[in-house]
Amino acid sequence: MEFGPHLLLASLEGFVTAAILALTAMGLSIVFGVMRVVNVAHGEFYMLGAVIAWWVASLLGGHPAIGFVLALVVAPLVVGALAAVADRLILQRINYDPDRTIVATIGLLYIIQQTTLMTFGPEARPVEAPFNTRLALPWFEFGDKGLTMFWPWGLSTTSYKLFVIGAAVAILLGLWLFMRHSRFGLLMRATQQDRETALAFGIPVDRVYAWVFGLGAGLAAVGAVLVVPIQQAHYLMGQDPLLLSFIVVIIGGLGSLPGTIIAAVLIGMSDGIISVFFTPTLAKIIATLLVAMVLVFRPQGLLGRRAQ
Repeated sequence: MEFGPHLLLASLEGFVTAAILALTAMGLSIVFGVMRVVNVAHGEFYMLGAVIAWWVASLLGGHPAIGFVLALVVAPLVVGALAAVADRLILQRINYDPDRTIVATIGLLYIIQQTTLMTFGPEARPVEAPFNTRLALPWFEFGDKGLTMFWPWGLSTTSYKLFVIGAAVAILLGLWLFMRHSRFGLLMRATQQDRETALAFGIPVDRVYAWVFGLGAGLAAVGAVLVVPIQQAHYLMGQDPLLLSFIVVIIGGLGSLPGTIIAAVLIGMSDGIISVFFTPTLAKIIATLLVAMVLVFRPQGLLGRRAQ
């Protein structure tokens, strides 16, 4: 395959990675932006969403679309509810102290991971995609006869991967509308701006925090449900998403939702393209170098606000 079609194929893989990463990192960014909590257990909520998706799909049987649709509803709700309970039982009791919340979420990480291992076992669990039609991709070139379209052999993708990209865009757009035009979104923004003033106006800040923590975990679970037909579910799958999500949030700017999306596209595309042409390890090294450069030259991130 020539370089141009190969680059197109790698870019499509990068877009899929960016779509999942945007959902996962958005959850982490919302939690930090509103609560100022660094959730080290975020990757395990992602993993839990994938395992629940496998469990729902295997429990129902029948056409894979039925289990997938139900998993897309059940997994985020269950994971979000567990996260909200964890916020009530753990984070609220330590008053969201920055140092203690890091230690607490590390402990939560190991509790979720080891509980999943004891319950579901160490095996990787495949989930069948609801649809997976192979689609040939055209390539365009300029020549003596002008623009010519041809179909390179081997240049194809699946309908499900295109669905993942479209679903992530739709979910992120819906999230933006929800945060901008709903009452709960208004309460989130008010709590983010000034916690003490929000309390003075009667806003139930502790309840808002619990819902926000659940929302962040639910977004990670949505990303996991979308990716699990491509990558098998297993109890250690939360490590890479956690690392990449932190990289995205740091580059985009802590608490900046537009910055998170831009950084997710940058990191996802670079990870997909570099992984195809070189190695996944090199992609992670380059992403880490980008974080170092951002911290040196623009500590607040691409769209983050400088501390006053």
